Amino acid sequence: MTLNDYIWVLRKGWIYIVVGLLLGVAVGSALVIASIPKYSAAAKVFVSVQSTDTASAGELVSGNSYAQQKVRSYLDLVSTPSVLEPVIQELGLATTPSELASQITATSAANTVIIDISVVDTDPNRAADIANATASSFETVIVDDLEKPLGGGPSLVKVQTVQPAISPSRPFSPNLAQNIALGAALGLIIGTGAAILRSVLDTRVHGRHDVEAVTDVPILGGTTFDADSVAHPLIVHADPRSPRAESFRGLRTNLRFVNVNGDQRAFVITSSVSGEGKSTTAANLALALAETGARVVLIDADLRLPRLADYMGIEGTVGLTDVLIGRVPLADVLQRWGEKELFILPAGDVPPNPSELLGSDAMVELLAALNEQVDYVLLDSPPLLPVTDAAVLSSLTAGAIVVAAAGKVRKAQLTAAIRNLNQTDSKVIGVVVTMLPSKGPDSYGGTEYSYYGNGARPAAESPRAQHKRDRA
Repeated sequence: MTLNDYIWVLRKGWIYIVVGLLLGVAVGSALVIASIPKYSAAAKVFVSVQSTDTASAGELVSGNSYAQQKVRSYLDLVSTPSVLEPVIQELGLATTPSELASQITATSAANTVIIDISVVDTDPNRAADIANATASSFETVIVDDLEKPLGGGPSLVKVQTVQPAISPSRPFSPNLAQNIALGAALGLIIGTGAAILRSVLDTRVHGRHDVEAVTDVPILGGTTFDADSVAHPLIVHADPRSPRAESFRGLRTNLRFVNVNGDQRAFVITSSVSGEGKSTTAANLALALAETGARVVLIDADLRLPRLADYMGIEGTVGLTDVLIGRVPLADVLQRWGEKELFILPAGDVPPNPSELLGSDAMVELLAALNEQVDYVLLDSPPLLPVTDAAVLSSLTAGAIVVAAAGKVRKAQLTAAIRNLNQTDSKVIGVVVTMLPSKGPDSYGGTEYSYYGNGARPAAESPRAQHKRDRA
């Protein structure tokens, strides 16, 4: 994956990242609330070697080096029972030396003779008392026991508390800011991982990025999802000012740039599986082409489940099948639609052998005749994966336009559909992505047109009523 791929994944999975961040902050805050506050108090002890007033500089340096060596061994003595038992007795603590030792930490910076005795406790005053009592007991054990000469006299080492411990005003644990920061970081990592995992496991096509990831075929356009498209499929006619209608005009513009030098003017509109909006795309593209003054013939070549007659509001009992078997001439079944140069050829009766009929010499002759008389021929054909009809037709035309529905078709299905076309030496003109969301990283930028107003849709007539009114 490239950097752009990761950015796209993060944009698409932003909800997972936000939820992970919020959960991390919540968990960090909950741990702070549930934790018992702990306070830390520290006393500083200075260790030195006894010297006389007449000691030379060399003796002083030697004594300081000796004290530093002693300090390294004294650190372990701080938490021994000989030091801590007097502390327990003095303060009346209900604990043992080993338990108390777990609360005490003795440290010393390198090349110094100062020992820091830190104590952690749930009570701030008790933490300071234990630190001071430990420092005092440590001084007694060192001076009076361990470093006192056998023959009597003063101790060779001097231990003095130079900074007594004071009661802390605030706990050092739990640290609210630190816990929230750690929780937020962990939440971001988990949320980002969830977003990436979702992208890897999601096999459906959701937008332009997914199409570009599985094929090099150009994307001709995209249309947004419309829950009411079944009630009024001809959006270019019913609501020509809407952004969705404008997206079909954008598709029309892109189609005019393909096959510029070719003689073929027929294009097959197909999809990978059913329900991706190929018939709606074919009908609206035909309307958009006719708006420019072009002569357009829209053929319902889906001889298994024809829909265009219902969409266009015309009679569809006689149509393509009757022309191909020579029952009626083409001129008798072509139906003009609206005031433009748009002609519809319905499917007619469903035959028992659609693939053979669509690949017959009669179909070749029909397309050749139309190719000489009109500017565009659009054929609405069945999906590519269930049957071979679209692949057969594509080999007879300028190529196929594959419709891919966002959130419905899988990447593997789209790949297989395009591969099926390539195996029959058919040209894939491009892909049209349908049912796109109107917002988010998968939305198609060409569907937002503030110039056309808010895109409010007027009350729609039925396709048959529209057709009758336009012919009146």
